[in-house]
Amino acid sequence: MYALFEEAGKFMAGRILSEAEASAQVELDSGKRVKVKAAALLLKFDKPTPAALLAEATALSQSIELELAYEFAPEEEFGFADLAQDYFNSASTLQQVAALLRLHEAPHYFRRAGKGRFRKAPAEIVQQALLAIEKKKQVQAQIEAWSAELVAGTCPVPIREQLYKILFRPDKNTPEYKAVVEASKASQRAPLDLLQNAGAIASAWDFHWQRFLFDLFPKGTGFPALQAPAILNDLPLAPVQAFSIDDSHTTEIDDALSLQGLGSGTVTVGIHIAAPGLALTPGSAIDQLGRTRLSTVYMPGYKITMLPDSVVQAYTLIEGRDCPAVSLYVTFSEDTLEVQSAVTRLERVPILVNLRHDQLDDRITREWLEGEDGSDHADVPVSRATLGFFWRLAQTLKARREVVRGKPENFNRPDYSFKLERESNEAPPTGEETVVIGTRKRGAPLDLMVAEAMILANSTWGQWMAQLGVPGIYRSQASMAPGVKVRMGTKALPHAGIGVPSYAWSTSPLRRYTDLVNQWQIIACAQHGATAALAAPFKPKDAELFSIISGFDAAYSAYNSVQSSMERYWTLRHVQQQGIEEIEASLVKEMGGGSWLVRADTLPLMFSVMGAQGLMRGARVRVKLGEVDLMALDVHGTVTAHLDAPSDADAVAADAESQEADDDEVMAAGPLTIALDLSDSTQSDGS
Repeated sequence: MYALFEEAGKFMAGRILSEAEASAQVELDSGKRVKVKAAALLLKFDKPTPAALLAEATALSQSIELELAYEFAPEEEFGFADLAQDYFNSASTLQQVAALLRLHEAPHYFRRAGKGRFRKAPAEIVQQALLAIEKKKQVQAQIEAWSAELVAGTCPVPIREQLYKILFRPDKNTPEYKAVVEASKASQRAPLDLLQNAGAIASAWDFHWQRFLFDLFPKGTGFPALQAPAILNDLPLAPVQAFSIDDSHTTEIDDALSLQGLGSGTVTVGIHIAAPGLALTPGSAIDQLGRTRLSTVYMPGYKITMLPDSVVQAYTLIEGRDCPAVSLYVTFSEDTLEVQSAVTRLERVPILVNLRHDQLDDRITREWLEGEDGSDHADVPVSRATLGFFWRLAQTLKARREVVRGKPENFNRPDYSFKLERESNEAPPTGEETVVIGTRKRGAPLDLMVAEAMILANSTWGQWMAQLGVPGIYRSQASMAPGVKVRMGTKALPHAGIGVPSYAWSTSPLRRYTDLVNQWQIIACAQHGATAALAAPFKPKDAELFSIISGFDAAYSAYNSVQSSMERYWTLRHVQQQGIEEIEASLVKEMGGGSWLVRADTLPLMFSVMGAQGLMRGARVRVKLGEVDLMALDVHGTVTAHLDAPSDADAVAADAESQEADDDEVMAAGPLTIALDLSDSTQSDGS
């Protein structure tokens, strides 16, 4: 005797070995023996064999028309044998099992009411279910059609419109996504390669640009029309002639410098910061724009500003204008350069001139500033005496910081600049422009003057806010030990990497939202002194400050990643345009598997090479470059010659560089990672 039973939603059959009142012992065709509760036994039969019965019943079940079975079925609850009798006019074992299987696989027609028992679903539910089934068939047909188009080398419009969502933030239940996965499996091609072949991606540049917009600016980069509010305070006019130092492309001129008392024994350095905080208020429409973007985004040949240009131009420190500013005046002994006092004022500052790095770096040199170069450079609108003092001050401040820091700052590598040859920077690049990569040695005089003045301001204001009990947004680093990162918080903690007791970003309020927040707090300090904590917009332990820090950290990291990626694109484009096949580089870090990470000597490029076995970190090599992949932002190389071994000093510096290497920089040296994971995509999503 055989028995048919249900276990875990499946119908099984086997030979009954023994049977009791509550259960039976059944042997399956595989030889496995199972204990089946009496309530789970659906049917007993003596022929055919279990395997033959299930096979024949499965085939017969498909001949049962569900619409007809639904019509024949009684309105009240019924068993599968009842339906077999009504449908076939008989109820053989084969027909009963066929009816059971058909009822079980059609829950939209028949609802289960117990073991082997069913009830007809309401007619309206059946109709809805049938419509859903038909729709699913149509969707599947559409998926198959789109998949076929992709395999044939054509991209359907709906897939093109959702390209970046499919690749980087996929919804696996959408037909567009399923079509790409199906086509990838059918063609045995990776999704990105498949979509490229189908013409979904216009160019490598367009791919990177559109991905950037999709990730960070899904609503576009434009601004609503907003009027910059005027500064209503009656600000006094400062008795100075200030000058700024920036690159030619800089329009958000946040900072300027001035000098008084040169030659008198006591000099006063003015550090003047553009003052949008005197006009903008927390919670205003313009503030909300700034808080949404949090920073200006920079990339070669283009930038996306934090604030609308009309707002920037209302507060930028443009030459020939008396500009509202938050000014820090620091008085030094002219001989020893010891700080004697510091005071903050809210005022209008006459801006004499906007100096430009790229136009003056080759003339305002150390030799000229220190009198070793006799050139008069009469066209430089700031006197050599003034610039010479700032140069001496910058070197002194840097040396003092390095004592606290514990070691000198590494200025061995140059800063690279990217210039795209095109008529205007108003619109994004196309990716086809010729790129010119220039260098400016880190620590060049003009650069160092500005850097040290801003460090002085950020540190001084940070300590001042802390003394008055006014919270700010600080950057701190507990130590310079490997792995100790710079963190942002509301406490005035030391910054070991810079060598200052506290550091509050405050000198770029037109470009960084943290600086605008700190400027509001500094203005409160300047206006209210000892009671500033009560008047400041942000109070101690203010949840808003922590929210701003969290948002800024995430945005700033994302923007830096974009800048690195875009610079890497243009560097690789330069390699292509100049036909560079070989390059000299230094070994930075062993990556395993015989691969080394190297840094090019004359380009801002890190990449992996093979063939450097047995060499030391810091060794210089000649590398033959492989093919550039602009989509993956990748290039590989092979060492063809060992140029020289590092000196002991070079080896130590290289080791320190490897230990201190920024994770983002190392990540940027590798290929672009596509988020679409085919190993996951090929699995059923259960829909």
